[in-house]
Amino acid sequence: MSIFDQKITFTLKRIFLSIILLICFLGHSQHKKSNPKFKVIAFYTAKNDQAHISFVHEANKWFPKMAIENHFVYDSTSNWDNLNAQFLAQYQVVLFLDTRPETPSQREAFQKYMEKGGGFMGFHFSAFALSDSTYPQNWDWYHNTFLGSGEYGSNTWRPTSAVLRVENQNPVTNKLPKTFSSAPNEWYRWSNDLRKNPDIKILLAIDESSFPLGTGPKPNEIWHSGYYPVVWTNKNYKMLYVNMGHNDIDYEHGTNKTLSYTFENEIESKLILNGLLWLGNSKKYISSKNN
Repeated sequence: MSIFDQKITFTLKRIFLSIILLICFLGHSQHKKSNPKFKVIAFYTAKNDQAHISFVHEANKWFPKMAIENHFVYDSTSNWDNLNAQFLAQYQVVLFLDTRPETPSQREAFQKYMEKGGGFMGFHFSAFALSDSTYPQNWDWYHNTFLGSGEYGSNTWRPTSAVLRVENQNPVTNKLPKTFSSAPNEWYRWSNDLRKNPDIKILLAIDESSFPLGTGPKPNEIWHSGYYPVVWTNKNYKMLYVNMGHNDIDYEHGTNKTLSYTFENEIESKLILNGLLWLGNSKKYISSKNN
């Protein structure tokens, strides 16, 4: 064989090997796409309060991007009747973006899902409950046992940023600074003192440097002191509640334009993504001793 023929043969072998490696790489990539780490289903209503609607739309754009980058599946639905055992069996984590389930069958399915080790993350209004309102406190397991917060007590107004303080270490707070400024939000106060509940582990609370928090106009909408937890977990479940989820809206001029976005805050977004990956990647709940 001539030197020329040898060079041709060597070149063809290199091309063939490169093709084989490319096929293997593409096959591996496709395998990763078809075998996600976990699947998430987000429930939402997005019908009342433009601030909550804005957050839902924002979340349904942000989470799919995070799903691609972190190799999980994100689906969303406004059909709360999908909250049943057969449908939930496809998913490892459930999100409530704005409201909560209302029918007995939906509530029973969710409770059983959580008691069997399912993951949950709820945002802002998903914990709201107030007697003589559209969302009364008529679900004791969810508001008192599971969330631990009880009824809604009051809120700040208008939506403003707060300095948040890490209270306890957890995978959710991994690599977060001890304190950081949040995105603007309407902050909630609850009827139950979560510090007195041994099942609740508070992860973030409002730092005293935030006060006065809120601008009014009503005096009770401005907080000057107190202890206000905003992110926590229940040690008996694989769950996380996040009080954030209320974007600032231009109500005053009637435009209903969104003035702030929750996921534009880098540290807050890291907190939420940490929480989702923690819930989705843990095959079983990590006991509080290891948190």
